[in-house]
Amino acid sequence: MNTNQAPGPAIRVRGIEKSFKDLHVLRGVDFEVRAGSIFALLGSNGAGKTTLVRILSTLLKADAGTAAVNGFDVAAAPGEVRESISLTGQFAAVDEVLTGRENLALIGRLRHLKNPGAIADDLLARFSLTEAGNRKASTYSGGMRRRLDIAMSLIGNPPTIFLDEPTTGLDPQARLEVWQTVRDLAAGGTSVLLTTQYLDEAEQLADRIAILHQGTIIQNGTLAELKALLPSAKIEYVEKQPSLEDVFLALVGDTGDTDTATGDSADSADSAVPTGKETR
Repeated sequence: MNTNQAPGPAIRVRGIEKSFKDLHVLRGVDFEVRAGSIFALLGSNGAGKTTLVRILSTLLKADAGTAAVNGFDVAAAPGEVRESISLTGQFAAVDEVLTGRENLALIGRLRHLKNPGAIADDLLARFSLTEAGNRKASTYSGGMRRRLDIAMSLIGNPPTIFLDEPTTGLDPQARLEVWQTVRDLAAGGTSVLLTTQYLDEAEQLADRIAILHQGTIIQNGTLAELKALLPSAKIEYVEKQPSLEDVFLALVGDTGDTDTATGDSADSADSAVPTGKETR
Protein backbone atom coordinates (compact mmCIF):
# COMPACT_ATOMS: atom_id res chain seq x y z
CA MET A 1 0.00 0.00 0.00
CA ASN A 2 1.31 3.46 -0.85
CA THR A 3 1.08 5.67 2.22
CA ASN A 4 3.64 8.30 1.22
CA GLN A 5 2.38 11.76 2.13
CA ALA A 6 3.13 14.73 -0.06
CA PRO A 7 4.54 17.79 1.72
CA GLY A 8 1.84 19.93 3.22
CA PRO A 9 -1.30 19.29 5.25
CA ALA A 10 -2.81 15.84 5.67
CA ILE A 11 -6.19 17.24 4.55
CA ARG A 12 -6.89 20.34 2.47
CA VAL A 13 -10.48 21.45 1.77
CA ARG A 14 -11.34 24.39 -0.47
CA GLY A 15 -14.83 25.65 -1.27
CA ILE A 16 -16.64 22.33 -0.85
CA GLU A 17 -20.35 22.57 -1.59
CA LYS A 18 -23.06 19.92 -1.48
CA SER A 19 -26.82 20.06 -1.91
CA PHE A 20 -29.56 17.47 -1.90
CA LYS A 21 -32.19 18.87 -4.28
CA ASP A 22 -33.14 22.21 -2.67
CA LEU A 23 -31.42 21.46 0.65
CA HIS A 24 -28.03 23.23 0.74
CA VAL A 25 -25.92 21.29 3.21
CA LEU A 26 -22.38 22.55 2.58
CA ARG A 27 -21.97 26.10 1.30
CA GLY A 28 -18.26 26.51 0.71
CA VAL A 29 -16.20 24.76 3.39
CA ASP A 30 -12.49 25.58 3.80
CA PHE A 31 -9.95 24.16 6.26
CA GLU A 32 -6.66 22.31 6.55
CA VAL A 33 -5.53 19.54 8.91
CA ARG A 34 -1.86 19.43 9.88
CA ALA A 35 -0.25 16.00 9.61
CA GLY A 36 -0.10 14.17 12.93
CA SER A 37 -2.65 16.43 14.61
CA ILE A 38 -6.19 16.03 15.94
CA PHE A 39 -8.64 18.32 14.15
CA ALA A 40 -12.16 18.55 15.54
CA LEU A 41 -15.07 19.48 13.31
CA LEU A 42 -17.67 20.72 15.78
CA GLY A 43 -21.31 21.24 14.92
CA SER A 44 -24.88 20.56 15.96
CA ASN A 45 -26.99 17.73 14.59
CA GLY A 46 -27.60 18.36 10.91
CA ALA A 47 -24.70 20.77 10.46
CA GLY A 48 -23.26 18.63 7.63
CA LYS A 49 -20.37 16.95 9.43
CA THR A 50 -21.13 13.43 8.18
CA THR A 51 -21.72 14.72 4.65
CA LEU A 52 -18.28 16.31 4.64
CA VAL A 53 -16.62 13.13 5.95
CA ARG A 54 -18.35 11.09 3.25
CA ILE A 55 -16.98 13.46 0.61
CA LEU A 56 -13.44 13.29 2.00
CA SER A 57 -13.58 9.50 2.17
CA THR A 58 -14.79 9.32 -1.49
CA LEU A 59 -18.22 7.93 -0.57
CA LEU A 60 -19.98 11.02 -1.92
CA LYS A 61 -19.15 13.53 -4.65
CA ALA A 62 -19.08 17.24 -3.93
CA ASP A 63 -21.02 19.63 -6.15
CA ALA A 64 -18.21 22.18 -6.14
CA GLY A 65 -14.83 22.83 -4.59
CA THR A 66 -11.73 20.68 -4.15
CA ALA A 67 -10.31 18.43 -1.45
CA ALA A 68 -7.07 16.52 -1.06
CA VAL A 69 -6.17 13.85 1.49
CA ASN A 70 -2.54 12.82 1.99
CA GLY A 71 -1.67 14.67 -1.21
CA PHE A 72 -4.29 12.87 -3.32
CA ASP A 73 -7.21 14.69 -4.92
CA VAL A 74 -10.47 13.22 -3.67
CA ALA A 75 -12.20 13.53 -7.05
CA ALA A 76 -9.29 12.67 -9.36
CA ALA A 77 -7.61 9.91 -7.34
CA PRO A 78 -10.26 8.24 -5.16
CA GLY A 79 -8.46 4.89 -5.14
CA GLU A 80 -5.27 6.40 -3.72
CA VAL A 81 -7.29 8.31 -1.12
CA ARG A 82 -9.04 5.13 0.05
CA GLU A 83 -5.70 3.34 0.39
CA SER A 84 -4.32 6.09 2.61
CA ILE A 85 -7.26 6.56 5.01
CA SER A 86 -9.54 4.71 7.34
CA LEU A 87 -13.08 5.64 8.36
CA THR A 88 -14.78 4.78 11.64
CA GLY A 89 -18.48 5.60 11.68
CA GLN A 90 -20.85 6.54 14.46
CA PHE A 91 -21.40 2.96 15.60
CA ALA A 92 -18.88 0.16 16.04
CA ALA A 93 -18.82 -2.09 12.96
CA VAL A 94 -17.55 -5.30 14.57
CA ASP A 95 -18.77 -8.85 13.96
CA GLU A 96 -20.19 -9.89 17.34
CA VAL A 97 -20.09 -13.59 16.45
CA LEU A 98 -16.29 -13.47 16.07
CA THR A 99 -13.75 -12.93 18.81
CA GLY A 100 -11.80 -9.72 18.97
CA ARG A 101 -8.74 -11.45 17.53
CA GLU A 102 -10.79 -13.02 14.71
CA ASN A 103 -12.25 -9.61 13.78
CA LEU A 104 -8.78 -8.15 13.43
CA ALA A 105 -7.31 -11.13 11.59
CA LEU A 106 -10.24 -11.10 9.15
CA ILE A 107 -9.53 -7.50 8.16
CA GLY A 108 -5.86 -8.36 7.75
CA ARG A 109 -6.74 -11.17 5.36
CA LEU A 110 -9.16 -8.97 3.43
CA ARG A 111 -6.34 -6.46 2.97
CA HIS A 112 -4.09 -9.31 1.73
CA LEU A 113 -1.52 -8.65 4.46
CA LYS A 114 1.06 -11.17 5.58
CA ASN A 115 0.76 -12.67 9.08
CA PRO A 116 -2.75 -11.39 9.91
CA GLY A 117 -2.64 -13.28 13.21
CA ALA A 118 0.49 -11.45 14.31
CA ILE A 119 -1.04 -8.14 13.23
CA ALA A 120 -4.12 -8.95 15.31
CA ASP A 121 -2.03 -9.77 18.37
CA ASP A 122 -0.06 -6.53 18.05
CA LEU A 123 -3.23 -4.45 17.85
CA LEU A 124 -4.85 -6.26 20.77
CA ALA A 125 -1.82 -5.35 22.86
CA ARG A 126 -1.76 -1.77 21.59
CA PHE A 127 -5.41 -1.23 22.53
CA SER A 128 -5.24 -3.11 25.86
CA LEU A 129 -7.51 -5.90 24.60
CA THR A 130 -5.15 -8.87 24.84
CA GLU A 131 -6.99 -10.53 27.73
CA ALA A 132 -10.30 -10.17 25.87
CA GLY A 133 -8.88 -11.19 22.50
CA ASN A 134 -10.34 -14.71 22.55
CA ARG A 135 -13.75 -13.62 23.75
CA LYS A 136 -16.64 -12.97 21.36
CA ALA A 137 -17.09 -9.29 20.60
CA SER A 138 -20.69 -9.60 21.78
CA THR A 139 -19.35 -9.82 25.36
CA TYR A 140 -17.38 -6.56 25.09
CA SER A 141 -18.38 -3.35 26.81
CA GLY A 142 -19.21 -0.32 24.68
CA GLY A 143 -15.75 1.16 25.16
CA MET A 144 -14.01 -2.13 24.35
CA ARG A 145 -16.11 -2.56 21.23
CA ARG A 146 -15.29 0.94 20.04
CA ARG A 147 -11.57 0.42 20.72
CA LEU A 148 -11.72 -2.81 18.71
CA ASP A 149 -13.47 -0.95 15.90
CA ILE A 150 -10.74 1.69 15.81
CA ALA A 151 -8.07 -1.01 15.96
CA MET A 152 -9.64 -2.69 12.92
CA SER A 153 -9.54 0.60 11.05
CA LEU A 154 -5.79 0.91 11.64
CA ILE A 155 -4.85 -2.34 9.93
CA GLY A 156 -2.57 -1.39 7.06
CA ASN A 157 -1.26 1.68 8.92
CA PRO A 158 -3.28 4.43 7.19
CA PRO A 159 -1.69 7.84 7.84
CA THR A 160 -5.09 9.53 8.22
CA ILE A 161 -8.20 8.37 10.04
CA PHE A 162 -11.69 9.85 10.09
CA LEU A 163 -13.62 9.38 13.33
CA ASP A 164 -17.26 10.35 12.79
CA GLU A 165 -18.94 10.87 16.18
CA PRO A 166 -16.80 8.14 17.79
CA THR A 167 -18.36 8.35 21.27
CA THR A 168 -22.04 8.45 20.30
CA GLY A 169 -24.05 6.38 22.76
CA LEU A 170 -21.11 5.53 25.04
CA ASP A 171 -21.15 5.88 28.81
CA PRO A 172 -18.70 8.31 30.49
CA GLN A 173 -16.06 5.66 31.24
CA ALA A 174 -16.17 4.32 27.69
CA ARG A 175 -15.82 7.86 26.34
CA LEU A 176 -12.64 8.35 28.39
CA GLU A 177 -11.24 5.10 26.98
CA VAL A 178 -11.89 6.25 23.41
CA TRP A 179 -10.42 9.69 24.15
CA GLN A 180 -7.18 8.08 25.28
CA THR A 181 -7.14 5.93 22.16
CA VAL A 182 -7.44 9.05 19.98
CA ARG A 183 -4.61 10.75 21.87
CA ASP A 184 -2.43 7.68 21.37
CA LEU A 185 -3.15 7.70 17.63
CA ALA A 186 -1.97 11.29 17.25
CA ALA A 187 1.06 10.64 19.45
CA GLY A 188 1.99 7.85 17.03
CA GLY A 189 1.85 10.23 14.05
CA THR A 190 -1.65 9.47 12.74
CA SER A 191 -3.64 12.46 11.46
CA VAL A 192 -7.13 12.46 12.99
CA LEU A 193 -10.23 14.26 11.71
CA LEU A 194 -12.78 14.01 14.47
CA THR A 195 -16.39 15.07 14.04
CA THR A 196 -18.34 15.66 17.21
CA GLN A 197 -21.21 17.57 18.76
CA TYR A 198 -19.77 17.16 22.25
CA LEU A 199 -18.06 20.38 23.28
CA ASP A 200 -16.01 18.76 26.02
CA GLU A 201 -14.74 16.16 23.54
CA ALA A 202 -13.37 18.82 21.20
CA GLU A 203 -12.02 20.76 24.15
CA GLN A 204 -10.17 17.75 25.56
CA LEU A 205 -8.76 16.28 22.34
CA ALA A 206 -8.31 18.75 19.53
CA ASP A 207 -5.22 20.68 18.50
CA ARG A 208 -7.53 22.81 16.36
CA ILE A 209 -11.30 23.18 16.30
CA ALA A 210 -13.49 24.28 13.39
CA ILE A 211 -17.11 25.19 14.02
CA LEU A 212 -19.40 24.14 11.16
CA HIS A 213 -22.68 26.05 11.10
CA GLN A 214 -25.26 26.39 8.32
CA GLY A 215 -22.90 24.83 5.80
CA THR A 216 -19.78 26.91 6.40
CA ILE A 217 -16.85 27.07 8.81
CA ILE A 218 -17.59 30.15 10.89
CA GLN A 219 -14.52 29.90 13.13
CA ASN A 220 -11.33 27.83 13.06
CA GLY A 221 -8.57 27.95 15.62
CA THR A 222 -6.98 26.54 18.73
CA LEU A 223 -9.01 26.38 21.92
CA ALA A 224 -7.16 29.43 23.24
CA GLU A 225 -7.86 31.37 20.04
CA LEU A 226 -11.56 30.54 20.17
CA LYS A 227 -11.84 31.51 23.83
CA ALA A 228 -10.17 34.83 23.03
CA LEU A 229 -13.17 35.70 20.85
CA LEU A 230 -15.20 36.36 24.00
CA PRO A 231 -14.47 38.95 26.69
CA SER A 232 -11.84 38.01 29.24
CA ALA A 233 -12.72 36.70 32.69
CA LYS A 234 -15.12 38.79 34.78
CA ILE A 235 -14.68 39.15 38.51
CA GLU A 236 -18.05 38.64 40.15
CA TYR A 237 -18.31 36.13 42.96
CA VAL A 238 -15.92 33.82 41.07
CA GLU A 239 -13.52 34.29 38.21
CA LYS A 240 -15.04 32.69 35.12
CA GLN A 241 -13.04 31.99 31.95
CA PRO A 242 -15.09 31.50 28.76
CA SER A 243 -15.51 27.83 27.89
CA LEU A 244 -15.75 26.33 24.43
CA GLU A 245 -19.49 26.06 25.06
CA ASP A 246 -19.67 29.84 25.56
CA VAL A 247 -17.80 30.39 22.28
CA PHE A 248 -19.95 27.90 20.35
CA LEU A 249 -23.29 29.30 21.55
CA ALA A 250 -22.20 32.89 21.04
CA LEU A 251 -21.22 32.12 17.44
CA VAL A 252 -24.12 29.93 16.30
CA GLY A 253 -26.90 30.73 18.72
CA ASP A 254 -29.62 28.24 19.66
CA THR A 255 -30.90 26.71 16.43
CA GLY A 256 -32.77 23.57 15.51
CA ASP A 257 -31.12 22.75 12.17
CA THR A 258 -31.87 19.32 10.74
CA ASP A 259 -30.17 17.47 7.90
CA THR A 260 -32.20 14.37 7.19
CA ALA A 261 -30.80 13.99 3.68
CA THR A 262 -27.16 13.69 4.77
CA GLY A 263 -27.17 10.98 7.36
CA ASP A 264 -26.39 13.47 10.16
CA SER A 265 -29.91 12.89 11.47
CA ALA A 266 -28.76 9.47 12.63
CA ASP A 267 -27.11 11.20 15.61
CA SER A 268 -28.87 10.17 18.80
CA ALA A 269 -31.39 12.59 20.23
CA ASP A 270 -29.88 12.11 23.65
CA SER A 271 -26.42 13.22 22.51
CA ALA A 272 -27.23 16.92 22.81
CA VAL A 273 -24.58 19.55 23.39
CA PRO A 274 -23.73 19.47 27.11
CA THR A 275 -24.62 22.47 29.25
CA GLY A 276 -22.00 22.39 31.98
CA LYS A 277 -19.86 25.53 32.30
CA GLU A 278 -16.22 25.79 33.23
CA THR A 279 -15.48 27.89 36.30
CA ARG A 280 -12.59 28.42 38.57
